[in-house]
Amino acid sequence: MDDEARPATRLTVLVSPFGAGGESVVESVRARSPSVWTPITLTTRPRREGELDGVHRHFVAPGEFDRRVAAGELLEWSWFGAHRRGTETAPLRRRVAAGQPVLLPLDLDGALLVRSVWPEAGLVLLHPPGRLPAMAATVAFDRRLSHDRTERVISELVGFIGSSFLAPARPRPRG
Repeated sequence: MDDEARPATRLTVLVSPFGAGGESVVESVRARSPSVWTPITLTTRPRREGELDGVHRHFVAPGEFDRRVAAGELLEWSWFGAHRRGTETAPLRRRVAAGQPVLLPLDLDGALLVRSVWPEAGLVLLHPPGRLPAMAATVAFDRRLSHDRTERVISELVGFIGSSFLAPARPRPRG
């Protein structure tokens, strides 16, 4: 493969305030670009009816979560009510090293933690139209997307993530 057709794969973090439609955008991006991988969250909360361990979340006891935090196995973690949730580092690094694009939806605090330990991560802010959150002025986002038209947002986000794909080389025009 030609090096020009193989830009470095990166981690893209999607920051989406409540009500901006982040979950539906992530689902749509993955439907359009199945090679985009989204990590499965590690959590201490109990499993809800219909949830499968390893599919919807990785469910662990608080002591196991503590062990993973102490061992440095989490890229970021936070409290969510009475429970904790976090992102495991090893599977994420394996995917990026293998050339698979990664999309990680997080809140602002989680995104800033990721940026502090993974500075090359791309931070994208998704916000409701006409309502740029105050945090946007204080954080260096690589892209800001107003969720005015879902199809446009998905196309722009896929394009942003796509700039990090290990794309197959395309024949160059002759002449």
